[in-house]
Amino acid sequence: MSEFFDLPTLIIIGIAIFVLMRLRSVLGTRTGFEKTRQEREAEKRNQRKATGPKKSSDDVVVPLHPDMDENSELEEAARNARKFDAEMERWVPDDPDLRQALLDISEADPNFTPKSFLDGGGAAYEMIVTAFAAGDKSTLKSLLDKEVFEGFEAAIDAREEKGHHIDFTFVGLPNITYVQADLDKKIATITLRFDAEVVSATKDKDGNLIEGDEEQVVSLADEWTFSRNTRSRDPNWKLVATDQIS
Repeated sequence: MSEFFDLPTLIIIGIAIFVLMRLRSVLGTRTGFEKTRQEREAEKRNQRKATGPKKSSDDVVVPLHPDMDENSELEEAARNARKFDAEMERWVPDDPDLRQALLDISEADPNFTPKSFLDGGGAAYEMIVTAFAAGDKSTLKSLLDKEVFEGFEAAIDAREEKGHHIDFTFVGLPNITYVQADLDKKIATITLRFDAEVVSATKDKDGNLIEGDEEQVVSLADEWTFSRNTRSRDPNWKLVATDQIS
């Protein structure tokens, strides 16, 4: 068997072993848990997003504010907090319980702000009183709680059975004020007072005036309560109670 171990053969075997050992040290071994090319590329993309584009050794830039994104988020949160406090001072009566309830609601519903709710409440008030005068049940159904809608629907049906109709013009809302607020677990409720100006005249089927004045602007005062489940994906508030003051 000596012919199998001559010097040239041993040299070749030695070189082969050396090459294999070098490849093993450089390439490693496969364990069955290696990541695919797609996975490796995805990791590289994520790393580039996190660290920014790679710089060459001749073009190294040291960031002056490595946590700028975090600082920006903190600054934005601080601005939002200052804006919320300013709106609270401007639009909410000086009532500690009321203000605390609105603050609790804002923590449960990040989209809530004192000014935006007043704006939305004013728009809802105009839509509801206008839809009621016109007998527009579909609009009312989308804005009212079930029980409140049934009350409005019954009033519309009774009016139509008599052959009455309302000539109605919404003039404006000189004043909207927070009255009360509450957060019971996940259910938020807010009561607003609306001081509105309208022109309203109820007429019979022959066009004779029954109630109101078609040329006179009159003032209305209502307290309406809106409610919303703060954990719901539906961002809309619904009218759950009405109280006509005058």
